[in-house]
Amino acid sequence: MQKLGLQASIRRKRRFNMTYQVAERVAENLLKRDFKAEKPNQKWVTDVTQYRVGERWLYLSAVKDLFNNEIVAYQLSERNDNELVLKTFAKAIAKRKDVTGLVVHSDQGFQYTSHAYHDMLPKVGAQISMSRRGNCLDNASMESFFSHLKTEALYPYHIRNLTEAQSRIEKYIRFYNRRRPQRKLNKLSPIEYRRQLIA
Repeated sequence: MQKLGLQASIRRKRRFNMTYQVAERVAENLLKRDFKAEKPNQKWVTDVTQYRVGERWLYLSAVKDLFNNEIVAYQLSERNDNELVLKTFAKAIAKRKDVTGLVVHSDQGFQYTSHAYHDMLPKVGAQISMSRRGNCLDNASMESFFSHLKTEALYPYHIRNLTEAQSRIEKYIRFYNRRRPQRKLNKLSPIEYRRQLIA
């Protein structure tokens, strides 16, 4: 790194004061912090994060496969609503098709406790799992991805508008899936690791 003039970015640790509304529907924590999967479409984690540019916010909903840490699908929007999450899962299910028996883990955000979310996933044979209230470690794998995304693709730059932020997020997700090596994947990228299984 010294020869190439590179310097590590230390990811910032943040504390959140969380307030909750009464959830419509809450599911049991089936994942129980077991972030390993033996095959694709066995365990997915999901969440929504936000990024501010001036007075405007950009929201990112993403789904990650714990088998190879690949971002299966994502959706960007200026609105943090149920539609954001439902569109993300419509993309993920269309891409992976057979998800019977899949466990999908999230926090207890309003999108994930909505009737629409709880109606959608069982229809394709997926099981819903949720973190305990206020316990972000229960979804640490997804939080880790968002932290890497912001530290590597957003925080180091002076981003002038939401279009630029969106472009950087999309480029980073492509890079993360196709080229970014991970120690847990034998120094392969998520897609390389999955292709190795198929080969």
